[in-house]
Amino acid sequence: MTMKDPFVEFKAKQREGWKNYGPAESHTTRTAAHLVRVADVKRGQRVLDVACGTGPVAVTAARLGAIVSGVDLTPELLMRAAENSAIAAVDVAWREGDVEMLPYRDGEFDVVLSQFGHIFAPRPDVATSEMLRVLKPGGTLAFSAWAPSGAVGAMFGVISKHLPPPPPGVPPPTLWGDVATVRARLGERVRDLYFEHAALEGTALSPAHNRLDLEAILAPLRALFHEHRDDPKRIEAVRAELDAALAPYHRDNVVRNEYLLVRALKA
Repeated sequence: MTMKDPFVEFKAKQREGWKNYGPAESHTTRTAAHLVRVADVKRGQRVLDVACGTGPVAVTAARLGAIVSGVDLTPELLMRAAENSAIAAVDVAWREGDVEMLPYRDGEFDVVLSQFGHIFAPRPDVATSEMLRVLKPGGTLAFSAWAPSGAVGAMFGVISKHLPPPPPGVPPPTLWGDVATVRARLGERVRDLYFEHAALEGTALSPAHNRLDLEAILAPLRALFHEHRDDPKRIEAVRAELDAALAPYHRDNVVRNEYLLVRALKA
Protein backbone atom coordinates (compact mmCIF):
# COMPACT_ATOMS: atom_id res chain seq x y z
CA MET A 1 0.00 0.00 0.00
CA THR A 2 1.40 3.40 -1.02
CA MET A 3 1.66 5.89 1.83
CA LYS A 4 0.38 9.41 1.20
CA ASP A 5 2.79 12.32 1.47
CA PRO A 6 1.28 14.35 4.37
CA PHE A 7 2.70 17.58 2.93
CA VAL A 8 0.83 17.33 -0.37
CA GLU A 9 -2.55 17.83 1.29
CA PHE A 10 -1.08 20.38 3.71
CA LYS A 11 0.22 22.56 0.86
CA ALA A 12 -2.99 22.18 -1.11
CA LYS A 13 -4.84 23.65 1.87
CA GLN A 14 -2.27 26.45 2.08
CA ARG A 15 -2.68 27.25 -1.62
CA GLU A 16 -6.45 27.48 -1.21
CA GLY A 17 -6.36 29.24 2.15
CA TRP A 18 -4.11 32.12 1.16
CA LYS A 19 -6.04 33.14 -1.95
CA ASN A 20 -7.94 35.81 0.01
CA TYR A 21 -4.80 37.47 1.41
CA GLY A 22 -4.67 40.16 -1.28
CA PRO A 23 -6.10 43.05 0.79
CA ALA A 24 -3.21 42.67 3.26
CA GLU A 25 -0.95 44.40 0.74
CA SER A 26 -2.23 47.74 2.02
CA HIS A 27 -0.64 46.91 5.39
CA THR A 28 2.62 45.35 4.16
CA THR A 29 3.59 47.93 1.52
CA ARG A 30 5.62 50.02 3.96
CA THR A 31 7.31 46.98 5.52
CA ALA A 32 8.19 45.80 1.99
CA ALA A 33 10.19 48.96 1.46
CA HIS A 34 11.88 48.45 4.84
CA LEU A 35 12.96 44.94 3.83
CA VAL A 36 14.27 46.06 0.43
CA ARG A 37 16.21 48.85 2.12
CA VAL A 38 17.75 46.51 4.71
CA ALA A 39 18.75 44.13 1.88
CA ASP A 40 20.39 47.08 0.08
CA VAL A 41 18.92 46.10 -3.28
CA LYS A 42 20.65 47.85 -6.19
CA ARG A 43 19.93 48.50 -9.84
CA GLY A 44 20.82 45.59 -12.07
CA GLN A 45 20.83 42.95 -9.33
CA ARG A 46 18.94 39.71 -9.91
CA VAL A 47 16.37 39.52 -7.11
CA LEU A 48 13.97 36.75 -6.11
CA ASP A 49 10.93 37.43 -3.92
CA VAL A 50 9.98 34.10 -2.30
CA ALA A 51 6.31 33.57 -1.36
CA CYS A 52 5.76 36.96 -2.98
CA GLY A 53 1.99 37.16 -2.48
CA THR A 54 0.64 40.17 -4.36
CA GLY A 55 4.16 41.48 -4.90
CA PRO A 56 4.88 44.48 -2.62
CA VAL A 57 8.53 43.47 -2.17
CA ALA A 58 9.07 42.47 -5.80
CA VAL A 59 7.53 45.66 -7.19
CA THR A 60 9.49 47.81 -4.73
CA ALA A 61 12.76 46.16 -5.82
CA ALA A 62 11.86 46.44 -9.51
CA ARG A 63 11.20 50.17 -9.15
CA LEU A 64 14.81 50.51 -7.98
CA GLY A 65 15.98 48.98 -11.25
CA ALA A 66 16.58 45.40 -10.08
CA ILE A 67 15.84 42.42 -12.34
CA VAL A 68 13.11 40.76 -10.30
CA SER A 69 11.34 37.41 -10.16
CA GLY A 70 8.49 36.55 -7.80
CA VAL A 71 7.30 33.07 -6.87
CA ASP A 72 4.23 32.04 -4.89
CA LEU A 73 2.12 28.95 -4.25
CA THR A 74 -1.24 30.67 -4.83
CA PRO A 75 -2.35 31.61 -8.37
CA GLU A 76 -4.91 34.18 -7.19
CA LEU A 77 -2.20 36.19 -5.45
CA LEU A 78 0.04 36.04 -8.52
CA MET A 79 -2.78 37.45 -10.64
CA ARG A 80 -2.98 40.44 -8.32
CA ALA A 81 0.83 40.70 -8.31
CA ALA A 82 0.80 40.96 -12.11
CA GLU A 83 -1.76 43.76 -11.87
CA ASN A 84 0.43 45.58 -9.34
CA SER A 85 3.54 45.40 -11.51
CA ALA A 86 1.55 46.58 -14.54
CA ILE A 87 0.20 49.57 -12.62
CA ALA A 88 3.71 50.42 -11.43
CA ALA A 89 5.01 50.00 -15.00
CA VAL A 90 7.78 47.57 -14.02
CA ASP A 91 8.68 44.13 -15.32
CA VAL A 92 8.59 41.24 -12.84
CA ALA A 93 8.77 37.57 -13.85
CA TRP A 94 5.92 36.05 -11.82
CA ARG A 95 5.87 32.28 -11.42
CA GLU A 96 3.82 29.73 -9.51
CA GLY A 97 6.03 27.58 -7.31
CA ASP A 98 6.84 26.10 -3.92
CA VAL A 99 9.53 27.49 -1.60
CA GLU A 100 10.51 23.91 -0.82
CA MET A 101 11.16 23.24 -4.52
CA LEU A 102 12.07 26.55 -6.14
CA PRO A 103 11.92 26.46 -9.97
CA TYR A 104 15.26 28.22 -10.46
CA ARG A 105 18.89 27.31 -11.13
CA ASP A 106 21.62 27.09 -8.51
CA GLY A 107 23.16 30.50 -7.81
CA GLU A 108 20.74 32.33 -10.12
CA PHE A 109 20.14 35.36 -7.87
CA ASP A 110 22.17 38.10 -6.21
CA VAL A 111 19.47 38.69 -3.59
CA VAL A 112 16.75 36.42 -2.18
CA LEU A 113 13.97 38.08 -0.17
CA SER A 114 10.82 36.96 1.63
CA GLN A 115 8.29 39.04 3.54
CA PHE A 116 6.20 37.01 6.02
CA GLY A 117 6.06 34.27 3.36
CA HIS A 118 8.64 31.50 3.58
CA ILE A 119 7.87 31.20 7.29
CA PHE A 120 4.75 29.16 6.41
CA ALA A 121 6.72 26.46 4.58
CA PRO A 122 6.19 23.29 6.64
CA ARG A 123 9.86 22.26 6.68
CA PRO A 124 12.20 25.13 7.60
CA ASP A 125 15.32 23.12 6.76
CA VAL A 126 14.07 22.44 3.22
CA ALA A 127 12.97 26.05 2.66
CA THR A 128 16.29 27.38 3.95
CA SER A 129 18.29 25.03 1.73
CA GLU A 130 16.27 26.02 -1.33
CA MET A 131 16.59 29.77 -0.76
CA LEU A 132 20.34 29.41 -0.30
CA ARG A 133 20.66 27.06 -3.29
CA VAL A 134 19.32 29.65 -5.74
CA LEU A 135 21.45 32.40 -4.17
CA LYS A 136 24.96 32.98 -5.50
CA PRO A 137 27.95 32.72 -3.09
CA GLY A 138 28.29 36.05 -1.32
CA GLY A 139 24.71 36.97 -2.24
CA THR A 140 22.23 38.49 0.21
CA LEU A 141 19.44 36.60 1.94
CA ALA A 142 16.98 38.88 3.75
CA PHE A 143 13.54 38.27 5.17
CA SER A 144 10.86 39.51 7.56
CA ALA A 145 9.22 37.13 10.03
CA TRP A 146 6.46 37.59 12.59
CA ALA A 147 7.83 37.44 16.11
CA PRO A 148 6.52 35.09 18.81
CA SER A 149 5.78 38.26 20.81
CA GLY A 150 3.31 40.88 19.63
CA ALA A 151 -0.22 40.65 18.27
CA VAL A 152 0.49 38.13 15.51
CA GLY A 153 2.34 35.79 17.85
CA ALA A 154 -0.53 35.95 20.35
CA MET A 155 -3.07 35.25 17.63
CA PHE A 156 -1.18 32.22 16.30
CA GLY A 157 -0.99 30.92 19.85
CA VAL A 158 -4.79 30.87 20.03
CA ILE A 159 -5.24 29.46 16.53
CA SER A 160 -2.89 26.53 17.19
CA LYS A 161 -5.03 25.44 20.16
CA HIS A 162 -8.16 25.04 18.04
CA LEU A 163 -6.94 23.57 14.75
CA PRO A 164 -5.99 19.95 14.06
CA PRO A 165 -2.22 19.55 14.41
CA PRO A 166 -0.09 19.93 11.26
CA PRO A 167 2.00 17.00 9.97
CA PRO A 168 4.61 15.82 12.50
CA GLY A 169 7.64 18.07 12.74
CA VAL A 170 5.99 21.23 11.40
CA PRO A 171 6.98 24.07 13.77
CA PRO A 172 5.08 27.32 14.43
CA PRO A 173 5.81 29.94 11.72
CA THR A 174 6.62 32.54 14.37
CA LEU A 175 9.80 30.66 15.33
CA TRP A 176 11.31 32.37 12.28
CA GLY A 177 10.99 35.56 14.34
CA ASP A 178 13.24 34.21 17.11
CA VAL A 179 16.92 35.17 16.83
CA ALA A 180 18.32 31.97 18.34
CA THR A 181 16.18 29.81 16.04
CA VAL A 182 17.27 31.74 12.95
CA ARG A 183 20.94 31.42 13.94
CA ALA A 184 20.53 27.66 14.31
CA ARG A 185 18.65 27.25 11.03
CA LEU A 186 21.09 29.26 8.93
CA GLY A 187 24.20 27.99 10.73
CA GLU A 188 27.54 28.17 8.98
CA ARG A 189 25.95 28.46 5.55
CA VAL A 190 25.82 32.24 6.02
CA ARG A 191 28.00 35.01 7.41
CA ASP A 192 27.54 38.59 8.61
CA LEU A 193 24.16 37.94 10.19
CA TYR A 194 22.19 41.09 10.97
CA PHE A 195 19.01 41.30 13.05
CA GLU A 196 16.59 44.19 13.47
CA HIS A 197 13.43 44.20 15.59
CA ALA A 198 10.58 46.22 14.10
CA ALA A 199 6.81 46.57 14.23
CA LEU A 200 4.01 46.89 11.74
CA GLU A 201 1.45 49.25 13.24
CA GLY A 202 -2.08 48.99 11.93
CA THR A 203 -5.24 50.83 12.91
CA ALA A 204 -8.42 49.37 14.39
CA LEU A 205 -11.24 50.75 16.51
CA SER A 206 -11.04 47.75 18.83
CA PRO A 207 -9.42 44.31 19.09
CA ALA A 208 -12.65 42.88 17.69
CA HIS A 209 -12.36 45.15 14.62
CA ASN A 210 -8.80 43.94 14.10
CA ARG A 211 -9.81 40.30 14.43
CA LEU A 212 -12.74 40.76 12.05
CA ASP A 213 -10.41 42.18 9.38
CA LEU A 214 -8.04 39.23 9.83
CA GLU A 215 -10.88 36.70 9.58
CA ALA A 216 -11.39 37.77 5.98
CA ILE A 217 -7.80 37.34 4.78
CA LEU A 218 -5.63 35.21 7.07
CA ALA A 219 -5.46 31.56 5.97
CA PRO A 220 -4.98 29.93 9.41
CA LEU A 221 -7.84 31.96 10.86
CA ARG A 222 -10.14 31.12 7.96
CA ALA A 223 -9.21 27.46 8.39
CA LEU A 224 -10.04 27.62 12.08
CA PHE A 225 -13.55 28.96 11.53
CA HIS A 226 -14.13 26.54 8.67
CA GLU A 227 -13.11 23.68 10.97
CA HIS A 228 -15.76 24.70 13.53
CA ARG A 229 -18.38 26.00 11.07
CA ASP A 230 -21.08 23.71 12.54
CA ASP A 231 -20.44 24.80 16.12
CA PRO A 232 -21.43 28.50 16.48
CA LYS A 233 -20.88 28.48 20.24
CA ARG A 234 -17.31 27.25 19.74
CA ILE A 235 -16.71 29.93 17.14
CA GLU A 236 -17.95 32.68 19.43
CA ALA A 237 -15.78 31.37 22.25
CA VAL A 238 -12.71 31.36 19.99
CA ARG A 239 -13.49 34.89 18.83
CA ALA A 240 -13.65 36.05 22.44
CA GLU A 241 -10.34 34.32 23.14
CA LEU A 242 -8.74 36.00 20.12
CA ASP A 243 -10.03 39.43 21.14
CA ALA A 244 -8.59 38.96 24.62
CA ALA A 245 -5.24 37.86 23.18
CA LEU A 246 -5.07 40.87 20.85
CA ALA A 247 -6.17 43.43 23.47
CA PRO A 248 -2.72 43.99 25.08
CA TYR A 249 -1.34 45.08 21.70
CA HIS A 250 -4.16 47.54 20.95
CA ARG A 251 -3.71 51.10 22.22
CA ASP A 252 -5.03 54.41 20.95
CA ASN A 253 -6.62 52.57 18.01
CA VAL A 254 -3.22 51.22 16.93
CA VAL A 255 -2.34 47.52 16.79
CA ARG A 256 1.35 46.67 17.21
CA ASN A 257 2.54 43.63 15.23
CA GLU A 258 6.17 42.87 16.08
CA TYR A 259 8.48 41.22 13.57
CA LEU A 260 12.13 40.40 12.99
CA LEU A 261 14.21 41.52 10.00
CA VAL A 262 17.12 39.24 9.10
CA ARG A 263 19.94 39.81 6.62
CA ALA A 264 22.90 37.53 5.89
CA LEU A 265 25.42 36.79 3.15
CA LYS A 266 25.74 33.30 1.71
CA ALA A 267 29.06 31.84 2.81
